[in-house]
Amino acid sequence: MKASACHILVKTKEEADRIKSQLDKGANFQTLAKKHSLCPSAKKGGDLGEFRRGDMVPAFENVVFKKEILTVHGPVKTQFGFHLIKTLYRA
Repeated sequence: MKASACHILVKTKEEADRIKSQLDKGANFQTLAKKHSLCPSAKKGGDLGEFRRGDMVPAFENVVFKKEILTVHGPVKTQFGFHLIKTLYRA
């Protein structure tokens, strides 16, 4: 199984919660990713491209491969920080 997702990675749950509330009010995901995300994918609006099951850490994959598509989920804690994750598609 493969999927495509974008995410915003930040250091703290508080920061993730703040960004999530902006997204819930209609803020643009790509704009906030470029502004706040610590991941190199920030340059592409948080877009991670296509990847397969097993390519990402388990907590991240649980969201991408099991939760609703085109909905922002999180904050999800991994060893990298806190992610807000939006799955674009699964195939």
